[in-house]
Amino acid sequence: MFKQRLRRVESVVQCAQASRAKLPARRLQNVQNVIDLLEEQVEAVRAALWTSPLDKARAIAYLAGIARKTIESGVLAARVEMLETVLNLRKEQNKP
Repeated sequence: MFKQRLRRVESVVQCAQASRAKLPARRLQNVQNVIDLLEEQVEAVRAALWTSPLDKARAIAYLAGIARKTIESGVLAARVEMLETVLNLRKEQNKP
């Protein structure tokens, strides 16, 4: 029991030290950037030793929901872009 508590305290200290390190700036300019960030965060949650399995499951489920919405938005954006292209081509063809 003492060893488990000691490991937990050590992991919290390691996490605090790691969080102090400045992370590089990340630009979220497209859907793939957001998906990459979410994948990174899911892996961080999975690797967290101090978190209970239930808390991990909740966090991963939340991140998965955001990822699903992001993917859907990307698909819809691609479809709208395709429709705009087709409409512009038709408009060009119908010009006298």
